[in-house]
Amino acid sequence: MAKKRINLALQGGGAHGAFSWGVLNRLLDEPEIEIAAISGTSAGALNGAALAAGLACGPGKRGRDAARANLAYVWSQVGQVSDNTIVRWLHSMFPAPRGWQRLTELFSPVAWLGNLSRVFSPYDSGPFYTNPLAAILMEMPHPRLGREDGPALFVSATNVRTGLIRVFGGAEVTVETVLASACLPELFRAVELDDPKTGRREAYWDGGYSGNPALFPLYRPDLPRDVVIVNINPMQRESLPRTPSEIQDRVNEISFNASLLAQLRAIKFVKRLHDEERLVGRPMKNVLMHAIMDETLMNSLSASTKLIPAPGLLDRLREAGTEAADRFLRENAENIGKRDSYSLDELFR
Repeated sequence: MAKKRINLALQGGGAHGAFSWGVLNRLLDEPEIEIAAISGTSAGALNGAALAAGLACGPGKRGRDAARANLAYVWSQVGQVSDNTIVRWLHSMFPAPRGWQRLTELFSPVAWLGNLSRVFSPYDSGPFYTNPLAAILMEMPHPRLGREDGPALFVSATNVRTGLIRVFGGAEVTVETVLASACLPELFRAVELDDPKTGRREAYWDGGYSGNPALFPLYRPDLPRDVVIVNINPMQRESLPRTPSEIQDRVNEISFNASLLAQLRAIKFVKRLHDEERLVGRPMKNVLMHAIMDETLMNSLSASTKLIPAPGLLDRLREAGTEAADRFLRENAENIGKRDSYSLDELFR
């Protein structure tokens, strides 16, 4: 059977990225699916790095098993940085009166973090600062970042000075660039990296502010036309947010979807030009769009669970991702290489 080559676009969204873990595990079960390239942001960059590093270990079952092992390791470690564990870690970074600490352990650590981050920053932790994601990436079973083997990998971060997106690819993809892509400034210090284009050292924050995820690296002529977006931020919510937390959650979702929607609108415009035969002889790729999502599940969650998942939520998200990918393969695998299965006309109607 001929290989079905696809590009993956992995959204960021904190712990909700465990949904993408389930999606990727299911896709790895299909030997006829070949992942040619991955573009990831934030949690999507973590997933993309684990997947690409594993697949770089070799063709066939060897690479797929290594990718599964990497993903399982990353999320087992992320699961440990939750509940009271993350509260204790945050207390070590932001000292607070003991009485207040006890209250925050009994009530919502997310609410506490939201209030405290308006007073303290990660820079207040002095020489004791560490980014726990660094050790997770370095200690993956198969830490082969930046290799030419396996799928092309792109991770995106936001330049703090300019507000513009920077996409790292190929040998540029390192532990530091993945940390930059996942750098929420309320939790982590900006990641500083040399930029050969500007000739200066630049600071970077989470890529979700400028591209969640970036699709344009996947338009390269040598890559397949099919782009499969794994959505972990709900596009729509029918209910009107009324409480302060609901309003803030929806603002978060809209902000982190804005760049993706702008890119999808541009793709829709290019598709219309192709349909009208106005791009004949012009090197503008007519990509085929697909999406794997579970809007019902994501509508049942909130932005707070992105930071501190409830017990069992990561497993629930992984299982939901597996089911969503299985549904996509049953219903839309035959569309790969032939037609869109994700209607941009319906999205922007």
